[in-house]
Amino acid sequence: MALKLAIVGRPNVGKSTLFNRLAGRKLAIVDDRPGVTRDRRYGAGRLGDLDLELIDTAGFENQDDESLAARMQAQMELAIEDCDIVLFVIDAREGIVPLDREFVEILRRRDKPVVVLANKAEGKAGNAGANEAFELGLGEPIPISAEHGEGMSDLYDVLQLASDGVEEASEAVDSEAPILIAVVGRPNAGKSTLVNRLIGEDRLLTGPEAGITRDSIRVDWTWQGRRLRLVDTAGIRRKARVEEKLEQLSVQDALRAIGMAEVVLLIMDATHPFETQDLQLADLIEREGRALVFVLAKWDLIEDEQGLLKAFAVEAERLLPQLRGSPVVALSAETGRGLDKLMPAVIKVHGDWSTKLKTRDLNDWLHVALERHPPPAVNGRRIKPKYLAQTKARPPTFVMMASRADQLPDSYRRYLINSLRESFDLPGVPVRLTIKSTKNPFVNADGGPSGRAKQKPVDRNSRINRLRLKAKRARPAKPRPSKR
Repeated sequence: MALKLAIVGRPNVGKSTLFNRLAGRKLAIVDDRPGVTRDRRYGAGRLGDLDLELIDTAGFENQDDESLAARMQAQMELAIEDCDIVLFVIDAREGIVPLDREFVEILRRRDKPVVVLANKAEGKAGNAGANEAFELGLGEPIPISAEHGEGMSDLYDVLQLASDGVEEASEAVDSEAPILIAVVGRPNAGKSTLVNRLIGEDRLLTGPEAGITRDSIRVDWTWQGRRLRLVDTAGIRRKARVEEKLEQLSVQDALRAIGMAEVVLLIMDATHPFETQDLQLADLIEREGRALVFVLAKWDLIEDEQGLLKAFAVEAERLLPQLRGSPVVALSAETGRGLDKLMPAVIKVHGDWSTKLKTRDLNDWLHVALERHPPPAVNGRRIKPKYLAQTKARPPTFVMMASRADQLPDSYRRYLINSLRESFDLPGVPVRLTIKSTKNPFVNADGGPSGRAKQKPVDRNSRINRLRLKAKRARPAKPRPSKR
């Protein structure tokens, strides 16, 4: 699937030049005069292994009348609506001008990821202008030279991150598809009784005997117009206690149901919560990346309800810090007490689990997080995070580009994940964060020095001697004096 890019900006910043660079040939007319491009121009391009669909647009002039410039602006806005990612091009030599700031306000109203490209960034003047683009609040600008092809590797890194998220979002999600909910726990915790109470019929066998359920039973159900599919599973005991082959198959089926589910209800006996097997199941659910809801069943047998809930919250945070904030529902499937709180918690955690965050918001958050707690210095050199993007949801997965990513301590990674959960209201949701290093132009893919690095150092003395000899030969010979 090709990544659709709209190249936008004010007139004469190099949009068509960038269009031709990415297309690999001169498809768009390029001239020093502003306003050459008027219509939207589409073209196919490629950057590394990324297939691109390019849209070249007219320069933004902020017109709202019936003039030609206003109609050109309308075409540009249609291109923004039609694209996956907006490439906002500025002139690094001129820096940020008022028209750029007006255009940024228009881009903020669109729900599109924006990448800022500081074109014409050759030399020191270009770098100074590129640094001004931080003021726009659209993330770190990428200095490039569309004319000479500089900075294309940095653009590739950003587009590669964004392409994963676009592919994830582009997958058509059936709004009528049921939410897959796996009901798991130790034997005789009350899983089948809970499912029967939810659907309002005796669909599953229940009883005081442990291990009645063997197969994973799927039950389709509708709650307030929302389709759900409940999967009742066999009780999972510790592996050392599982001896019979039939029980082994039942446990394997239950574990498979966890891997296929979207939300997992971990049913625990309220009279004996947080047994060793409960902790192992919770850890497995987190590692599988599923949304989790703790369910304290048999709540009608508890006398000190408030005290137990407080103690449970403390124990959950101490024993399972990676699941801090997961919802807890106390209920009784026998009496129906507390049952009305279960499905709202499931819908809420499923929405958090499916969250897709804007790249602009993520980089704004990253800037604040770095100011609040800067990365530690390793061997006297500070690690510099540069860019953050969400590559997929379900569970939320993020990739951050940083220098010396392999040296970032795990403690700082945990700080970023916890701050993400807190800032974007994702309590208890599994969060995946991958740190990648920016490419070193002096190192090949195999780790060896590149061709540029292999060049022999120039001997300064020998070069000076060659220049002297060349100049001496170029001088005219002096006439010899006569012998007379």
